[in-house]
Parts: sequence; C-alpha cells; structure tokens
Amino acid sequence: MSTAAAAAAAASTSLSSSTRSRSSPSSRILANPRRSLPARLLSSSPSQFPLGPVSAMATPGASGEAASRKKLLIFDAEEDLAASLAEHTAGLSKKFVAERGAFAVVLSGGSLIKALRKLAEPPYLDAVDWSRWHVFWADERVVPKDHADSNYKLAMDGFLSKVPIPANQVYAMNDTLTAEGAAADYEARLYQLIKNGVVALSAVTGFPKFDLMLLGMGPDGHIASLFPGHPIVHENQKLVTYVEDSPKPPPERITFTFPVINSSAHIALMVTGAGKAGAVHKTLSGKESSSDLLPVEMVEPQDGEMTWFTDKPAVSMLSSI
Repeated sequence: MSTAAAAAAAASTSLSSSTRSRSSPSSRILANPRRSLPARLLSSSPSQFPLGPVSAMATPGASGEAASRKKLLIFDAEEDLAASLAEHTAGLSKKFVAERGAFAVVLSGGSLIKALRKLAEPPYLDAVDWSRWHVFWADERVVPKDHADSNYKLAMDGFLSKVPIPANQVYAMNDTLTAEGAAADYEARLYQLIKNGVVALSAVTGFPKFDLMLLGMGPDGHIASLFPGHPIVHENQKLVTYVEDSPKPPPERITFTFPVINSSAHIALMVTGAGKAGAVHKTLSGKESSSDLLPVEMVEPQDGEMTWFTDKPAVSMLSSI
C-alpha cells in the first residue's frame, strides 16, 4: 500500500466499519479540521476507496486525544453526502446495539431530515435493527405536533414514518405545556431513561451520553435552538432549557444544552450551502476569540467524536481546501 493510501486509511478509522469499506464518492476527509487545514493533501488509492477518489489531510503532530475528535468531510454532491451520512448512522446503530442493546439517536430540524432519507431505503431499511432505536430531539418549537413549524412533524413526515421504530421509543415534546413546562418535562423523562439504561451517562461529564447527535447549523452559526449572544448558551446545569424570545420564529422553543450536546459519543454536524460559508470559516479557520464564539464553535466533544458533513460551497471560504 502506498504511503498516501495508508494515510488516507488512517484518517478514516473513526467511521463505522461499513463506511471504511465503502467510502462515499467525491469526498475529502480532514481529521481535526481546525489544526489540519495547512497540512499536505494526500491522495488515496482507488483500491482503498472503490466508489471514487477520496483525499485526506493528515493531522501534523496530533496534540493528544482531542486532536482526533473532529473530522471534516466535503462532498461534491448532496446525494453523496446523504449516502455517507446513512452509512455513518447505520454503522453506529450496529455498533451500539451490539454493545449495549440500544441506539439513542438525537435528531434536529431543517435539511438534515431530508439527508437521512437513504436510511429508509435498501439496504438499510431491512439491515438496521430499528426495534432498538430510541429517538430524541436536540430542540423543538413549542407548537402542536401537527404544526408546520414542528420538528417532530418534519421528522415524522420525512423519515420516521418510513422506518419501523416502535412508537413508544420516539420521545416527542409534550406539546400541551408551556415552553418552561415542556423543557422541565423533557428533562425529567431523560433522567428516567438514564435510570432505565436507555440513555448512557458520560463518566467524563456526568451528563447524558447519546450515541449519536445529528445536528444542523444555521447561517448565523446557531445549532439546536442555541443562538449567538443568547444567555442560554451558557447554561451548564440543566439538560434541557427553553427560549421564549428566539431571534428566529417561532419564538418559543426547548433545546438541549451544551453540556448534553458535548457529552455525546458521536456528533454528526451537517452544514451545506454558500450561505453558511462565513460561519464555517469562523469556526474552522482557527481565528476565534473566546469573547464572540458562535454556538457552533462551542461544540466540543468531551467524551466522543465529531464529524462535519459538508459540501464545497459551505467550505468555500477556507483557503487551505
């Protein structure tokens, strides 16, 4: 095997076994993006990635465990991104079902749900053990479940109704409560599910450790319902908090806090489109100031790994790519 092929294979080791053996086409892999952007570009062997050319940037002098916690994937086409995200998710599902008998996965809204569509198609529809899935939301709008703004409705229409997950393992917000009441209720249910072993507890942070947190990002750098400059980004005690003055409608929402997000075993962050290039650049260029961090810059896995699923327009302002 060539030196370049070996480096590319090493950069891919944090993906699931299915992803390692069948990498998505027309993608590039950067391990620990913030540190590795200046690194030399290494081309992989087609025999290593038979579906198409994949490139990897090696991390120069990786500084400890934190250096391997983040990876950036760049795709030429949305179809390729969706295929890779499905492989990634299905591989983690298989891993956690085997290890602990359950797969606790967190959804969010936006275009992420459309990108999950391939999980509802062969081979995953039949291969995934859907009976072990437990589905949560990183955030929810305080609206009825059948409202057009509901993340539950978006996920149900676009994904959940197409796969056989038991209804009692889909944990939607109680839409009969106020924002404050709904946040408290969701948190109480999480504590019960931790006690029951459905959701793991991080030995590092003491917060819930979801197996996979699937997130999107807004053009302003917000994730879940954690918006730039809003006081709740600093909440570090609660599992779930609420917003009554969201800068983006609807104003009332509930959301996981950063300690929960950052305790996840795996975080998959999907960011596409030129409208998000500015926030991506600020996050990955290494020029951040602690006084003006965007919420997306505050995603720092404490007990797991993070993978960015992006396209070329989203990373167009990163000059080293």
